[in-house]
Amino acid sequence: MIDNNYSNKLINREISWLSFNERVLQEASDPKVPLLERLRFVGIFSNNMDEFFKVRYAKIQRISLGKFPEKSRFEVRQAKKLLKDITRIAIQQQEEMRSVRRGIFIELEQHNIFIVDERNLSKKQGNFAKDYFINKVSPSLFTIVLNDLQEFPIIKDSSVYLAVKMSKKKNREIKDDITEPIYALVEIPTDDLGRFVVLPKEGDKNYIMLLDDVIRYNLDEIFNIFDYDKIEANVIKISRDAQFDEDFDRTKSILEKVSFYVRQRQKGEPVRLIYDAGIAADTLDFLKEKMGIDDLDSLIPGGRIHNHRDFMDFPALGKKNLLYKQYPPLPIKDLSLRGSILKQIKQKDYLLFAPYHNYKYVVKFLREAALDPKVKAIKITIYRLAKNSQIASSLINAAKNGKKVTVQIELRARFDEAPNIKYAELFKQEGVNLVFGLPDIKVHSKVCVIEREEAGSIKRYGFISTGNFNEKTAKIYTDYTLFTFNQELLADVGKLFDFFDINYKIPNYKHLLVSPHFFRRKINALINEQIRRVKEGKIGLIRLKMNSLSDRRMINRLYKASQEGVKIQLIVRGINRLIPGKKGLSENIEAISVVDKFLEHPRLFIFGPDGSEKTFMGSADLMPRNLDRRVEVTTPIYDKDIKKQMIDTFNISWNDNVKARIFNEAQDNQYKTKGKKEIRSQFATYDYYLDKLK
Repeated sequence: MIDNNYSNKLINREISWLSFNERVLQEASDPKVPLLERLRFVGIFSNNMDEFFKVRYAKIQRISLGKFPEKSRFEVRQAKKLLKDITRIAIQQQEEMRSVRRGIFIELEQHNIFIVDERNLSKKQGNFAKDYFINKVSPSLFTIVLNDLQEFPIIKDSSVYLAVKMSKKKNREIKDDITEPIYALVEIPTDDLGRFVVLPKEGDKNYIMLLDDVIRYNLDEIFNIFDYDKIEANVIKISRDAQFDEDFDRTKSILEKVSFYVRQRQKGEPVRLIYDAGIAADTLDFLKEKMGIDDLDSLIPGGRIHNHRDFMDFPALGKKNLLYKQYPPLPIKDLSLRGSILKQIKQKDYLLFAPYHNYKYVVKFLREAALDPKVKAIKITIYRLAKNSQIASSLINAAKNGKKVTVQIELRARFDEAPNIKYAELFKQEGVNLVFGLPDIKVHSKVCVIEREEAGSIKRYGFISTGNFNEKTAKIYTDYTLFTFNQELLADVGKLFDFFDINYKIPNYKHLLVSPHFFRRKINALINEQIRRVKEGKIGLIRLKMNSLSDRRMINRLYKASQEGVKIQLIVRGINRLIPGKKGLSENIEAISVVDKFLEHPRLFIFGPDGSEKTFMGSADLMPRNLDRRVEVTTPIYDKDIKKQMIDTFNISWNDNVKARIFNEAQDNQYKTKGKKEIRSQFATYDYYLDKLK
């Protein structure tokens, strides 16, 4: 349970996020989750925590240091208190995570998987570790002796290092024999070799060794030129401030600014140092002094193992029984991957719900558009792409075939800046028309429209999604994609691309809800409509599903609706600042979070009870940045069958009593257990679409 003393009407944003990551940790400790999947949830927890410190903690730290002049003294004091609370909670969660991981290691032994280190190797394993080090590790190793350096080397953000101390015993017979320790850093080359080394199998027993421990086993091979009696090595990791400082130099392009920022990120101010609690005090003091770590930075003691995010790639060793059962992606009913997909979409709208449905429909759409002689133009927004993107190759193929291809690529997609820069350069080389968005506003919308010449006029086909156009994440994120031939809807999408070209002129959208101009106003109107229904003696109902709910004004509107008698159901995966079920404030609001095999990612908005629903889906969460500082697209759903699918799948999630947690003021992440029949919504959703095919 996480204490919260920041407001009696709103949960603190950062504290709410830590509560979300606690739900991820619950998955790692849940015996119903297959063992290797639990280990991967340990990795997800760790990766989430890294990003939290680099972004959210870093921002609060900046406020506490007075780097935002507009902040009041009260806000600065609150920020300092919040930093202490975050650090306390983070240390508590890190300790819990290590306990969970140790328990998983013990359970793995029951399945003949043993994690060994340099202290308990057999002779055969020791020889293997020596050979592996010499042939594989040593050529990739970066080792830096620190003592005589004038300037401390830049430690890569979120990489793991061995902090090495070499010392020599004093000769008591010689009074002046004072030998200073030698300190060094060894970067663990996980980018080249991965984190886990599979040792030779012995009978039915599998053995795995961390790369850190292979290096520890071979320290004498690295440092044999030094004179020492004792050598010790402890893992450390640093997290740096990843905030983007806006560059207002109008002479620079956004590409130049983001490229510079990506290079500078590795030099960002340290915000967290995680270290092995067994490290020698003088070694830790030496590192803190050299790295400029002070009391304002978060020092997190831990065990021998850090960078647990690597456990997302823990080897499966062929143990399928320790993984989730694989569910093959389903076809969309009545939409064939054979023949022309455009002809089928012309007849009716279709909904793809990834990962339950096959994501190949999106690629098929673009592949066909790239080849079709009648297709004259393709316009698409890109936020995050897969490493080897079929989406990108389809767009390049279209450009090579003479289509006018316009790609609005968001270079400032956090932690994807470098890949997006590479894709932008590739697109440019291949003749794709690039648009980089607006100076102060990120483009987070997920839309595509193609223009096809038919009978002397231009017809539009397109898709609108809640998720990135990324084939890899489409296998693990749940997201809606609407394929449509609706000309009025797609005319609005065309207006969006016009806005990218001439952004001082705000279009008048007839159907789409577009941030930052109209989305907030429209949602407020839809909430007010439900309030009016209640005042007229009718039922008022609001059902919302999203990643995060943090906008203060939007939360106050929901509180107002609740007080007027509107029933509100919220499914929020991550941050939720709203307090449900509070007397005099939110009695009519219930809220849950579902954390399971897939990452819940859709944004779905349903206003009105059965028979009168107005349904919308899109890219925007109810957060200040999504409402006011990003270009987001949310579309109404007009097709009755698709609307029914969305409402049905919302209700399946709402009735989850296996993986749903209840939001409350205590934020204790209690499981929702009501109902005689077990409903695990993600598995039930797969069955729902499987039944539709029958």
